[in-house]
Amino acid sequence: MAYVDLCDDPAAVRRIFLDLQLASADEQVRAQPLAGGVSSGIYRVDLRSGSYCVKQALPRLKVAKEWLVPVERVFSEIAYLQVVQGIVPGRVPQVLGQDEASKSFVMPFLGPEYRNWKAQLLAGRVDTEVARALGAVLGRIHAQTADEGALAGRFATDANFHALRLEPYLVETAREHPALSDRLLALVDRTARTQRVLVHGDVSPKNVLVGPEGPVLLDAECAWFGDPAFDVAFCLNHLLLKAAHLPAHLIDLLASYRVFAAAYLQEVEWEPRAGLESRVATLLPALTLARIDGKSPVEYLGEPQRRAVRRVAIALLQQAPCSIEDIAVHWTREFKA
Repeated sequence: MAYVDLCDDPAAVRRIFLDLQLASADEQVRAQPLAGGVSSGIYRVDLRSGSYCVKQALPRLKVAKEWLVPVERVFSEIAYLQVVQGIVPGRVPQVLGQDEASKSFVMPFLGPEYRNWKAQLLAGRVDTEVARALGAVLGRIHAQTADEGALAGRFATDANFHALRLEPYLVETAREHPALSDRLLALVDRTARTQRVLVHGDVSPKNVLVGPEGPVLLDAECAWFGDPAFDVAFCLNHLLLKAAHLPAHLIDLLASYRVFAAAYLQEVEWEPRAGLESRVATLLPALTLARIDGKSPVEYLGEPQRRAVRRVAIALLQQAPCSIEDIAVHWTREFKA
């Protein structure tokens, strides 16, 4: 069946819920668009049976530069959520059903008792326990999937990961910074070749809901069997960027950075921790620079902050820090209020 944009076809939404037996034939099925995300259409549907969220992969991401990606990535996200639900129950949403035609799936709507971690951080509400818990969860996911041949085959989504992560972040940044191109493209090559665990690919505060039982990880459409360093560096990067944006909260944000890393590394047994940390530390400033000059620039930094972040990221790329702590020290020196 042809791809159907749910935003333009209410009948398709109704069909999905009838097919999944979540709606009755006599019910109105209305989809309310929800804010957030650049890669998917997200809708809330309230029915007698409960409240639901529908997520549909979009073929063109909602950013200024053209960014086209295959909509079939939604099935990798569904598979990721199903696998991880068996490893850390309740730490990802439950998949209630999927729809081939619209490249979408349905999950429960998580209500007001769940708070978005990004919104909390930007408001200056920094709870290091959230970071610690998330680091431990991510570490358990990686530990339980490390070197699993069946999962490596199931999540051999190299092309999707390149289109969603390596090209728009690192390759695009290499185009913007020719002097750093060799270093950045070497990181692309290393990341693509390192295939050890089930990677989420978008461990960002915007994709974390803080609930009564702890953090819930959303939006796994970049799922790939690959380098665990990418997930760790991706999350740490967001904590660094928010510390640059909120210097009054830099100490607490860097404390979150440190406890996330420590809780994660505590779970690492599939390879030497020092080697994994070194990959994180060398990849991290590249991802930082990518959020300034790549296809998905961070939206909350002013131009003076962007220049400062660019300067520090370039310096770190050139000197290749060997530890996560090295980067925290540089960040403190540059951005402390």
